[in-house]
Amino acid sequence: MASIARTSLHQVSKRLYPAGFASLSFLNSLPKHKNNFLRTPLPRLARPAISSNREYSHSHSHSHSYTTSTPSRMANLTASTFLEYVKNRRTYYPLSKDISLSADQVDDIVKVAMQHVPSSYNSQSNRVVVLQGAHHEKLWDMISEVLRAVVPEEQWKSTAERMAWFKGAAGTILFFIDQDVVRGMQDRFPLYAEGFPGWAGQSAGMLQFALWTALEAEGLGANLQHYNPLADENIAAEWNVPRTWQLNAQLVFGGRTGETYPKESKPAEETVKSFRD
Repeated sequence: MASIARTSLHQVSKRLYPAGFASLSFLNSLPKHKNNFLRTPLPRLARPAISSNREYSHSHSHSHSYTTSTPSRMANLTASTFLEYVKNRRTYYPLSKDISLSADQVDDIVKVAMQHVPSSYNSQSNRVVVLQGAHHEKLWDMISEVLRAVVPEEQWKSTAERMAWFKGAAGTILFFIDQDVVRGMQDRFPLYAEGFPGWAGQSAGMLQFALWTALEAEGLGANLQHYNPLADENIAAEWNVPRTWQLNAQLVFGGRTGETYPKESKPAEETVKSFRD
C-alpha cells in the first residue's frame, strides 16, 4: 500500500505546475511613511525584459501591467527587497475609496496571484470573487443587516462603526476554498485524506498574504476580515457563487486615511530554531 502511495505521489509530482514567479510590476514608488518603522523607502521592482504569453492587461491604456515571468527574469528581485514588502504589510482602517489603481488593474493583480500561489499537488482549490463599487457596498450592507439581528443592542454602536469603515473602502476580495477540489483529492489519495483540508487552508492563507502585500506595495491599505459564515448564503445567492465554494476570508482594500502602528513581534530567539553542521 505504501509503495502504491509513493508511486501515485511521484506521478502527481511530475504534473505539478512548473516553478514560476508572478512579477507584480510595482511601477510607482510607495508613499513615504512618517513612522520610524516604515522609514526605509522601498525600491521599485524592475519590469521583466521579456514576459511569457500569460498577460493580464487590457487593450485600453493602463499605467501598470502585471505579467508572469520565469525565475531567470527575476534577477532584480532579491530576498532583501522582497522582505521589505513583507515587513511593510500592515492592517489599515478606516479606508477610503480614493485609490491609484483602476478596477481592471486590481483584477489583473488578483489573476496573477491566483496563477502562481502554490497549492498541495497543484490542486488549485482557491477561488475568489472581487467586489468593487456598488457591489462592495452591497456586501457590507448585507453583512451589517445580518449582524444587526444577532449583535446585542449595547454592542451595536461599535459594530455599526466597523461596518461603516468597511463599506467606506474601495473594494473587497472574497476568498473561497472549493470543497469539490478538496474532496476530489481526498478520494484520489485516501492515505492522506485528513491532510487536504488543512493544506487547502494553507494555500488560501498564502493567496491572502500575497494579495494583501501586493495591494499595499501599490500604496493601498487593506485589512483582512472573517465574517463568515454569517452571510454565506446571502453572498452565494447575490453573486452566483457555487455551493461548493466555502467562504474563508474577506480582504477589504482602499485608500489609506492615516498611519498604521508598529507591529510587535516575539524575539526570533523564542520562535526560530536553527541547526547546522
